[in-house]
Amino acid sequence: MEIDPLPNGSGSNAATSPETAATTTAITVASNTAPSSKLSHLTESLKLEHQFLRVPFEHFKKTIRTNHRTVEKEVSAVISSVTDVADSDEISKDDAILSLTSLVSRLQGIKRKLEEGSHAENLQAHRCRARLDHLDSADAENLSEWNNVRLKRILVDYMSRMSYYDSAMKLAESSNIQELVDIDVFQEAKKVIDGLRNQEVGPALAWCADNKSRLKKSKSKFEFQLRLQEFIELVRAENYMRAISYARRYLSPWGATHLKELQRVMATLAVRSHTECAKYQVLFEPKQWDFLVDQFKQEFCRLYGMTLEPLLNIYLQAGLSALKTPYCYEDDCTKEDPLSQDSFRKLAMPLPYSKQHHSKLVCYITKELMDTENPPQVLPNGYVYSTKALKEMAEKNNGKITCPRTGLVCSYSDLVKAYIS
Repeated sequence: MEIDPLPNGSGSNAATSPETAATTTAITVASNTAPSSKLSHLTESLKLEHQFLRVPFEHFKKTIRTNHRTVEKEVSAVISSVTDVADSDEISKDDAILSLTSLVSRLQGIKRKLEEGSHAENLQAHRCRARLDHLDSADAENLSEWNNVRLKRILVDYMSRMSYYDSAMKLAESSNIQELVDIDVFQEAKKVIDGLRNQEVGPALAWCADNKSRLKKSKSKFEFQLRLQEFIELVRAENYMRAISYARRYLSPWGATHLKELQRVMATLAVRSHTECAKYQVLFEPKQWDFLVDQFKQEFCRLYGMTLEPLLNIYLQAGLSALKTPYCYEDDCTKEDPLSQDSFRKLAMPLPYSKQHHSKLVCYITKELMDTENPPQVLPNGYVYSTKALKEMAEKNNGKITCPRTGLVCSYSDLVKAYIS
């Protein structure tokens, strides 16, 4: 799965987020005993653990919100039922007993949901605590072992994003790092992704409903895109009356903010799915479902504070950026160079070269390279030529130099040597 890095505000009086505070605490604890060189390496390592703490924290908050909404809805229904019974003047004894029995059953259901919700919250809180303890355990003495655990966490993250859930689970269990990885979070995403790949928007719409407030806060268009696709499928099936009813119910509320996109999709009622007009034909292509999958991955990762790219790719690219040179893409590149392999070359393609080569300075007169053996000389008018060319000109003209571009005449002693840094 791919994802967007989230911007973080800064300020002297700004509130510190829990994950940032935890990372800072871990750095402080480690600094009391670590040697300076290893401490520096450890400090830099802990700066990369934003996602490690952010994901369980966001999951914890989501669990609390879900439980709160559920209980609030159930309690409101119970209060409404009690009010109705209390306001009823003519209620028989049997009806009253029946109503009370129903209320008792409902209250027992609420109690069960509260217990289940409390259990889920405790599990999430325990996971957050386990990760804080893991960061606290990092010090210079066990850095090698700690980095080994990190490598396994990165591999589990990659497997989970690539949908290798069984392999990810086996690695997590064999390494005893179940509380340090987020396989269950990715499994939640898998249900939606599988639905979209089967051209079903139901699971995705249910996910949008569960996260409606947060998606609205981030001004997400994902639900709108799902509704558009469902409308297109109705048009494809030539169920036009149902498509119109669907648009009135689900698409019209988006008209104020997405009018142009809405107008374009509504035009498909006239041009139909067999149109040859490229503007509308693209709406009926299967790749629209792939677009929805990619958009969901971005929204999902943004909600949980994950990176768009797998962590393994990010760490590999960090290393490849230090190794990438133009020579790596030559045919005679040594096989010891990781970038001699096509897979690494593809991963390093968007990265800059590690070495920035100097521009070549070529003399305007001789067309030869200007370097330490043939240094550049600056005329009073600011133009630069090679020492070799200017010496030959001075010897032919009794020590006089004539600028070939401006006609300025000066003495050879007026020249200033330029240095290339």
